[in-house]
Amino acid sequence: MSVSRDNAHILEQTWSDPPGIIGWFAAINHKTIAKRFMVTTFIFFLLGGLLALAIRLQLALPNGKLLSADKFNQVFTMHGSTMMFLFAVPVMQAVATYLVPLMIGARSVAFPRMNAFAYWIFTMGGIMLYAAFFFDIGPDAGWFAYVPLSGPQYSPGKRVDFWAQMITYTELSALMEAIVLITTILKMRAPGMTLNRMPLFVWTILVTNFMVLFAMPAVMLASTALITDRLVGTHFYNPALGGDALLWQHLFWFFGHPEVYLIFIPPLGFMSSIIATFSRRPVVGYPAMILAVIATAFFAFGLWVHHMFATNLPELGKTFFTAASLMIAIPTSVQIFCWIATLWTGRINFKTPLLFVLAFFVILLLGGLTGLMLASVSLDYQLHDSYFVVAHLHYVLLGGAVFPLFGAFYYWFPKFTGRMLSERLGRWNFWLFFIGFNVAFFPMHVLGLQGMPRRVYTYPSEMGWDKLNLVATIGALTIALSMLLFIVNVLHSRRHGEIAGNDPWGAGTLEWSVASPPPMANFHLVPVVHGRYPLWQEGGSPRHVTGLANEWREVLITSVADARVDHRLWLPSSTIWAFLSAVATTVLFVGSIFTPWAVVWGAVPVAIAATLWFWPKHDIIERRVDSELLP
Repeated sequence: MSVSRDNAHILEQTWSDPPGIIGWFAAINHKTIAKRFMVTTFIFFLLGGLLALAIRLQLALPNGKLLSADKFNQVFTMHGSTMMFLFAVPVMQAVATYLVPLMIGARSVAFPRMNAFAYWIFTMGGIMLYAAFFFDIGPDAGWFAYVPLSGPQYSPGKRVDFWAQMITYTELSALMEAIVLITTILKMRAPGMTLNRMPLFVWTILVTNFMVLFAMPAVMLASTALITDRLVGTHFYNPALGGDALLWQHLFWFFGHPEVYLIFIPPLGFMSSIIATFSRRPVVGYPAMILAVIATAFFAFGLWVHHMFATNLPELGKTFFTAASLMIAIPTSVQIFCWIATLWTGRINFKTPLLFVLAFFVILLLGGLTGLMLASVSLDYQLHDSYFVVAHLHYVLLGGAVFPLFGAFYYWFPKFTGRMLSERLGRWNFWLFFIGFNVAFFPMHVLGLQGMPRRVYTYPSEMGWDKLNLVATIGALTIALSMLLFIVNVLHSRRHGEIAGNDPWGAGTLEWSVASPPPMANFHLVPVVHGRYPLWQEGGSPRHVTGLANEWREVLITSVADARVDHRLWLPSSTIWAFLSAVATTVLFVGSIFTPWAVVWGAVPVAIAATLWFWPKHDIIERRVDSELLP
């Protein structure tokens, strides 16, 4: 069944963003916002990478002079803060914002204006942090900002204040994205897409964003308590007046260790999508894969003291966290064996996306093994705050998240742009990244065992660390070269790459059933789903729903478990007030760094902007289902 050309044109006009400069700021289409999110997070990734390169150049030789001690502290803090708060979690939500509606057969995300507001808040928070850094008032207390170092006594001035406000920005954005994605997945799936038919990638996004709802408030509470200690004289972390310095670590790591899995779980969805496509068969053990992801999420919230073994907490309590740190490897192992079974029984097609996925197996195995080592309290005492921990962290996060993420970019780039990335440049990108990564970070294990502490800006030559540090720096330069190749590949292929077509890989999920790039309405006719891989079913294309309006942004709302049609809803139109509300919120938060009265007076423009944003315009209308909607 197809839709007429006139109706398709009307649909495109209905779902398109307004033209012009004002229209650019008023855009709310989920694909538009997601692409901006992805580009913005990748810019922060490049900035964080340049900061990492500065650190490695400083440490390449003994008695380095590239950075002073003060500048090194800023660079180190900015690198960690950028990668953890401005790249790792936001980029996963950005990819999900683009793909989830397409994979579940929806025309939009839920709450499209909130989705746009979340993007603007995130971007303004990142700009604020880097503006402070370029004016030499960037944070310098580490990306974890331990008190009392980050408190008013040891970090006077405004450096840590900017960091604390950036935390509030990014986590507020993440919470709103979580609400958008959870609602979209549970209530806007195409008819017939039961929970038992959802793509594994969508399952990972659902689980991840439920984790966000529980993890992010902890760090927002911690940063708010920190900034009130600094600005208005509270004493949450001051033991002399009834506070507790360890409270910061409990709150921060209750967020921080789940955040590792907020970064790690979405790439598990990338893995499942790519492995299924390039082995030409469904992933083995679908129920086991879902249960393993859910188990990983539960275990993730029982691991935070893993980061606090060097504190004076009771030894008996630490043993429980050791056990949890070991047990969380079990669900990950289940998924790995399911993927191996899928590849073993499939017809493998070795393309660049699959190469990045296969590298995941090697690198995550090494990172996981060192994680099991650090789960031992006695060994952690010796390795805590050494370069061994730096190596473990990067093997888990870069190996477990960034390699699959690049595989995902190569896999879905044709859907984003309608063009294929160069396979030749992709292989060069992969091998330089893989080799450079191991050359950069494997020597750090040895440096840590030799006693090199982390967060030092220089070291004397007699320590014997110079050769391995030089090797690590050469690896970092190789990674930088691979990133340069990736940028060249993207810029060239964006205009001159091979035309992709709807489904260049022969995949089986719904996003590949529409044009590349997708139309503004995603689906001219909403599909009806009868299996986990609709495009691999007999006939090659799903049935469709008819009867939705073309002149309004109308979507189907379905039941949570069985995706049965309940009603249809008219979504709001584009508005600039989401952007202006973000600007007003930014003025409030930045002003509060300098005076508490900014919270009072800054609330006025926020209230005005929000009121005009939500002012009823009679364009959000719910209608019950008619028989014409049934396929």
